[in-house]
Amino acid sequence: MPAAITIDGIGKCYQLVLRAQRYHMLRDVLMAAITAPFRRIAGLHGYGPAEGKFWALRDVSFEVQRGEVIGIIGRNGAGKSTLLKILSRIVEPTEGRARMKGRVASLLEVGTGFHPELTGRENIYLNGAILGMHKEEIDRKFDEIVAFAETEKFLDTPVKHYSSGMYVRLAFAVAAHLEPEILIVDEVLAVGDTEFQKKCLGRIQQVAQGDGRTVLLVSHNMGAVRQLCDRAAYLRDGKLVSVGPAAEVVAEYLNSALETAQDNLLSRPRFVTLAPAIAGFSCRPAGGAAHVASGAAVTFQLDLHVTEPIRNAAVSIMFNSDQGYRVLGLSSRCETGLLTLAPGQQTILCHVDALPLAAGRYIVDLEIFSAERVADYIEHATAIDVVFGDFFGNAQTLLPLEGPILARSRWDFQCGPV
Repeated sequence: MPAAITIDGIGKCYQLVLRAQRYHMLRDVLMAAITAPFRRIAGLHGYGPAEGKFWALRDVSFEVQRGEVIGIIGRNGAGKSTLLKILSRIVEPTEGRARMKGRVASLLEVGTGFHPELTGRENIYLNGAILGMHKEEIDRKFDEIVAFAETEKFLDTPVKHYSSGMYVRLAFAVAAHLEPEILIVDEVLAVGDTEFQKKCLGRIQQVAQGDGRTVLLVSHNMGAVRQLCDRAAYLRDGKLVSVGPAAEVVAEYLNSALETAQDNLLSRPRFVTLAPAIAGFSCRPAGGAAHVASGAAVTFQLDLHVTEPIRNAAVSIMFNSDQGYRVLGLSSRCETGLLTLAPGQQTILCHVDALPLAAGRYIVDLEIFSAERVADYIEHATAIDVVFGDFFGNAQTLLPLEGPILARSRWDFQCGPV
C-alpha cells in the first residue's frame, strides 16, 4: 500500500538580511533605483548589507502510512511548525518534496480563516469552505460541530468577541469534522481548558482508529504522544534525529532534554528568546543543599530582563516527570493575582514552604503570560533532582505507583466489629 505522506529530503532555507527595517516612502524607492548600480559594485567588494542563511529544516525524509498517527516532537525552534506548513502547502520547501495522498485539513493557528466581524455560525460555513467542505456537507454536520465546540449560546455573536479558548474550540471542531484523509494538528490545543483538550485528543483517536485516517500531531505533551501516536519523529535544530515507535523516540527526546536541562542548571546561561523576558532561573533549597528534599523549603528565583511593559501578567513554574507528564504547576496568578512587569532588570522569588514532590528527577518549564499573549516561554529551563525527605514526619513516602505528588491527609476509619 502506498504511503499517505512521503517526505523526501525536505529543506527550508530563509535568507536573513541584517539591516534596519523601516517604512519605505516614494523617495526611498527613487533613491534605491538611482543607487542600485553602486550598491551592486559595493556588494562585490563586501560593503553591502550583511546577509546570511538560516536552515529551518535540512534533509528531512520519512514516510507516514495510511491510518497512522505520528507525533512530531522537539524543542521550540526545532522546525516542527515549518514542516507542518510545508505539508499544508502554506510555504514551499527550498529543496526536496512532499507527496500527500488524499484531502488534507490543517489546524495550525487559532482562528486561521475566521473573519472577526462574522458570527460563529457564518464562520463555520466560511472556514468549512476554505478547508474544502461543500455547503451540503457543512449543513449535515453543523449541529455536530456546534455541539462539539460548546458555543451554542454565542453562535450568532461576532467571533471578535470570542475568547481564545472559544476560538480554538470552534476552529478545531470545524477541522475535525472535515473528514479528511490527512489531519495535521499543531500545538494549538494548549489554549483550551483541560476538559476540552481531553475531548480533542479523543476526537483525534477516533479519527485515526475508527475512521482509518492519517494524523500528524505536534505536541509538547509527551503523555499525549505516547497515548495517541504509533510512531514519533524527533527534530532537533532543523534535522531529523530519529523516527520510530512513539515510546522509544519520546524516551530518547526526554533523555536529551534532561541532559540539556542539567547543563542549564550547572552553567546558568542567559536565555535568548524571541521576546526576552526571562534572563535566568535558579533554585535555592533551604540550607544550600545540592539536591532538593521532599518537604523541604525551596525558593525559586527568576531574573528577568523586561524589554517592554507586560500588563496583567502572571508567572508559572511547571514541573514535568522524566516521562514527560506535567505533574505540578506553581502560578503567581493563583497567589497574588495579575501584576505589571516594568521594563528593566527584575527579580521574582517563589517560596514553597514544603516541596510536595516525591523523589525523582523533574524537568522545569517557565512561562510569563498576559491577557494578550505569551511574553516568554522557556522549555526545559532546568532539571531538579528531588531526594527522599521526611514529608509526613514518620519516615514514610508514596510508592512509585501511588504517584509523584505528596499531600497531607486525615484518615478516619469507622469500621464495624469483625
